[in-house]
Amino acid sequence: MSQSSYRLPKSTDLRKRPRLVDDSIRYVLFICGFISVLTTLGIVLVLGNEALGFFSRYGYIPARNHLTEDVDEVETTIEHNTSGYQFKVDDIISFAERDGTELLRVVEVPQPGTLVVERGYNNTQIIPHSIDSELFRAESVTLLEFFTGDRWQPQNADFGFLPLLLSTLIISVIGLTVSVPIGLGAAIYLSEYASERNRSILKPTLEVLAGIPTVVLGYFALTFMTPFLRSVLGQDTVQIYNMASAGIVVGFMLIPLIATVSEDALRAVPRSLREASLALGATRFETSIRVLVPGALSGILAAFILAASRAFGETMIVAVAAGAGPMSPIDLNPFKAAETITGHIARISTGDLSYGSMDYNSLFSLGLILFLVTLVLNLLSNYISARFREVYQ
Repeated sequence: MSQSSYRLPKSTDLRKRPRLVDDSIRYVLFICGFISVLTTLGIVLVLGNEALGFFSRYGYIPARNHLTEDVDEVETTIEHNTSGYQFKVDDIISFAERDGTELLRVVEVPQPGTLVVERGYNNTQIIPHSIDSELFRAESVTLLEFFTGDRWQPQNADFGFLPLLLSTLIISVIGLTVSVPIGLGAAIYLSEYASERNRSILKPTLEVLAGIPTVVLGYFALTFMTPFLRSVLGQDTVQIYNMASAGIVVGFMLIPLIATVSEDALRAVPRSLREASLALGATRFETSIRVLVPGALSGILAAFILAASRAFGETMIVAVAAGAGPMSPIDLNPFKAAETITGHIARISTGDLSYGSMDYNSLFSLGLILFLVTLVLNLLSNYISARFREVYQ
């Protein structure tokens, strides 16, 4: 038998050839990912820096008092009118609503309108002050005061975070209570019961609901849901602005998110499991509840957590329908008005806030809280998806 006459060319080049199109796409995708990471880091740095200023620097609150006598560099007793704030021992006083001026600490209050002070507090420069100079309270906020305080009134230097947090949680819980059963039920129906014709109608309808601007939903809550609750439960029970109507409409907003993600998870379960369950005599409902939902549990739980994150960060619905002031004192009644974290940021940031003031910096501290909560919920969603994921052959 003759040997084959085929031989490899002597100059065969086995090196990798450049693929300009593939390499260009890879570099573009890398740049996109890099920009997204830089954007996230930039947001964290800005929020962190401004929030640090809120906790580390003094803020200046007008005391509505003025000096009634000149104060020189060595004077430790100052006189002021008594029509404004009544100072007490250990209060810090400034004569301007910004950094860089002298701070004075109140040592004694012999009588109304008279203060014995420590000059040059916190290593500030001692300077003279003329009659009629306006007095400011120099205030700082600690983490303990921020997270345990029960009053949020920036104009009075009360920065207790609990009222804003509780109202946000109440509205989020109401929203999830409404959206989770309806969204999951819609997902099961679209995945297992709906015909192709019905599915082709209902699926776009859900997508339209997801595309409605939240400010429109906010006015829907205010002009429809609130009057409906007041007609059912009584006008004395339900206030015009209340957390319940805002929470219910937030739940309506979350239904498309939960339904879409849960349906995708249910449809990803192999058809063989459905057929096996039906072959063993289970009804379609039993198959859905006992076979498909456990099989798609990771995706369903991820949908719930993403919905919770979306509810926690919702702004316009709560800004329009929930109220324009933090609950004070704390009242967990959902039929009363209360302001959420995002609602407060939206309301206050549109006002005239001076840069570097406590009111201004407090908005960044609230924004940082929202960012951290969203980050934790997303990490939890990824963990649950990996922990309960079913792998099918």
